[in-house]
Amino acid sequence: MTSRGSGVGLVDRQSERLALDDLLAGARDGRSGVLVLRGEAGIGKTELLKYLLGSATGCRTVSAVGVQSEMELSYAGLHQLCAPLLSGLDNLPEPQRDALRTAFGLHGGAAPDRFLVGLATLSLLSDAGGREPLICVIDDAQWLDRVSAQTLEFVARRLLAESVVLAVGVREPTTDKMFTGLPELTVTGLIEDDSRKLLASVVTGPLDLRVRDRIIAETRGNPLALLELPHMLTALDPVGHLGRLSAGPVANRLEQDFLRRVQALPAQTQRLLCLAAAEPVGDATLLRRAAERLGIAVDAAVADAEASGLITLGAWARFRHPLVRSAAYRAAGPDDLREVHRALADMTDVGLDPDRRAWHLARATVGPDEAVAAELERSAERAQARGGVAAAAAFLDRSAQLTPDLTRRGARALAAAHAKYQAGAFDAARELAGAAELSPLDDLGAARSTLLRGRIMSASNSAGAGLPLLLEAARRLEPLDAGLARETYRDAIYAALTAGRLPHGEGILDVAQAILATPTPAEPTRDDLLLDGQALLTTEGYAAGTPMLLQALAAFRADGISPKEGLGWLPLACRLAHSTWDFESWSVLSARLVDLARETGALSVLPSALLLRLSNRVFAGDLAGAGSLVAEATAIGEATGSSFFAHYSALVVEPWKGREATTRQAIDAVTQDLLLRGEGKVETATQWAAAVLYNGLGRYAEAYAAALRGCGNPQELGLSLQSTVELIEASVRLGRPGDAAAAVDRISDMAHAAGTEWALGTAAGVRALVSEGPVADALYREAIERLGAAGVRMDLARNHLLYGEWLRRENRRADARAQLGMAHDMLSHIGAGAFAERARRELQATGARVRRPSAATQASLTPQEEQIARLVRDGLTNPEIGAQLFISPHTVEWHLRKVFSKLGITSRKEIRTIRLAGEAASAWA
Repeated sequence: MTSRGSGVGLVDRQSERLALDDLLAGARDGRSGVLVLRGEAGIGKTELLKYLLGSATGCRTVSAVGVQSEMELSYAGLHQLCAPLLSGLDNLPEPQRDALRTAFGLHGGAAPDRFLVGLATLSLLSDAGGREPLICVIDDAQWLDRVSAQTLEFVARRLLAESVVLAVGVREPTTDKMFTGLPELTVTGLIEDDSRKLLASVVTGPLDLRVRDRIIAETRGNPLALLELPHMLTALDPVGHLGRLSAGPVANRLEQDFLRRVQALPAQTQRLLCLAAAEPVGDATLLRRAAERLGIAVDAAVADAEASGLITLGAWARFRHPLVRSAAYRAAGPDDLREVHRALADMTDVGLDPDRRAWHLARATVGPDEAVAAELERSAERAQARGGVAAAAAFLDRSAQLTPDLTRRGARALAAAHAKYQAGAFDAARELAGAAELSPLDDLGAARSTLLRGRIMSASNSAGAGLPLLLEAARRLEPLDAGLARETYRDAIYAALTAGRLPHGEGILDVAQAILATPTPAEPTRDDLLLDGQALLTTEGYAAGTPMLLQALAAFRADGISPKEGLGWLPLACRLAHSTWDFESWSVLSARLVDLARETGALSVLPSALLLRLSNRVFAGDLAGAGSLVAEATAIGEATGSSFFAHYSALVVEPWKGREATTRQAIDAVTQDLLLRGEGKVETATQWAAAVLYNGLGRYAEAYAAALRGCGNPQELGLSLQSTVELIEASVRLGRPGDAAAAVDRISDMAHAAGTEWALGTAAGVRALVSEGPVADALYREAIERLGAAGVRMDLARNHLLYGEWLRRENRRADARAQLGMAHDMLSHIGAGAFAERARRELQATGARVRRPSAATQASLTPQEEQIARLVRDGLTNPEIGAQLFISPHTVEWHLRKVFSKLGITSRKEIRTIRLAGEAASAWA
């Protein structure tokens, strides 16, 4: 029996080829498509991807292959895919262009946010697909470096109308789940008839039918096994080898046989194959120079290697299959491997590729070596500058292992832990932080380690879980780094406000007391005033801390702020502006925070910034604008795989619309989030939402019960204060004003301390609810005047409603009609459906004729179409809209065509004449 070459291509695979043909047809028709091919090694994924590339006539094709030894080199896989397209960089918006150039090391700059790199990649592919369909193929994606895989997953989830196909081959099983939740094609073994055909194509001469059937059974239709097995059989013992193959997965058996074939080669040929396996790029020139450095007779070794059929060596070295690469590397002993990596390091140009050289040096080094450790540390710095935190962590981890000095080893391990934390590898970060603490860290290093563990706990568990460690770290940092200590106290107090009531352990009072125990600077900054003001408010009462907080907020509002300071301090400033009833500061600072997060690509901050801003927009009476921000938060969640901020954003907006089902859905989504379990803030926020919903629906008993729970922890401020306002309204409507007396007094005391129009207007409104006669009338008028001056249109509209309801009960029908008409108009315009319906019913009771609002013209628009229409009306271009919503300009254009069709318009200018959600016209007369 003999065998012949195996260049036979695909055998059948009709259903798989049809799926790939559909992708190509869609791309040629202007649609994008994604397909993840999963299967074991040798099952045919690579051949199917080759079929896709070969069938892509009239299309542009780009491809990349994951290489196991490049998994620690940041953006290596993405650069490989995008390199042919880089001439299109100049067509990208400047922030995206700079992010991609920095990620690929084309120029220096601040480390780009990885999602900004993802958006830039999406734009680059979309731009290329705009000229001709673009087919992108990634094989062996399980070996992509982490950040490349994350970026391509981001892109895959955002493709829609760009004429771009993304086909990805992933070997199963994999230790890390990747490209999940995307369209998949599981590639399985060939059917028996096709297996016979494939086997017959590579075997000549007689083959016993029993042997043939056993081969087919043992290989389970795996094409690579069917092609390679004839090389392993001998005429004298055609079944003996099958006996050795019968156990274990097919891929493992194949690798073992490749290993035997490698080991059967001459020693120098084995060493050449090992060099090729250790050199990920496949540069034949570098490979030859390294082989000569090892004293290998290169020409003879190359001839033997190619004759084996395991590798081809032209301008580039290409293994027959990744399993051959793995087998060639495993065939070498530890000493041989170190010599191979040393030769590759010596021959790698330190100027052109310092990071790969450093990695080879690390593999060639056994014991501690400060020179190599320092090289790895410099590689980590370069990776960090490109935004490759996962690669930086790997370099630093190995650097720490090779560091001879124990103190320096601990510092490098701590730096590696921090990089792992930034990459989202929280378990590895904890392990490295623990390793760092086994070294003799100095006091600052130990404090930083505690801070890191606190941040890890906050990110991986919850704000409440990380709070004790943050507080401990801040205390330890005080005498060592005052600036970092203040920033850590800031993070601790933000965590305490976020966590709310905690069942045990440190809370906001502990943080406040620690802050006040620190020395106050002679000339406190606005940061100091913000921290100390919150601490005073917590420990000594609202009146003690509010003036200092208002002073700090005025300074933040008046003065410029750097991106670093703004992203660090403005989230807390916005929350405290809400808590001190400073609506102007809340409006200005939340807008500034969102702008900073967008401009700098800080997607770690942008979701919380959007939440702070949309909460402000709700109270401003701009539910449509708030809904647009919810859609943006949802888009980020879809891109990043996190739904928390989308759910929480919906919790803030939905109750005002008066839709019980969607509000309950938002409440349940937040309540059931495992990471928030046990944190009091969830109780406050969800009960406030229920109280707003039921007050709007006129179900006051349910509103009262929810509001009572929502204001159960007054130190949370924010929505706890708003729950108190809801409680007062529900109490009065239930005929129990006495239950509201203490709450009214509390709001009045706060208003006196704050002195803002929002606070004083709110206080006047709640006092009016529990007053009678001319006193109530004057208080309602004061509330309306002050809330109007503050710009809090939601509260203003509700006070028009409350005043109108009171006037109707006082039998002042004409006056009531005026107030209720204003309330109905405002609430309808805002989109506060249940409250508007309350106003409509009250208007009817006064004898007014109320028109039913006409069906909104945008009723058929999807939320994303509606958002795009709004952004067009605001004057944004397609690239600007795409950047904000994390979609490509082509997808924006696709949505916009649907908007035009549904609204019956033909130009962007006409959108300005169309009423969108929450823009109802007056409905009473």
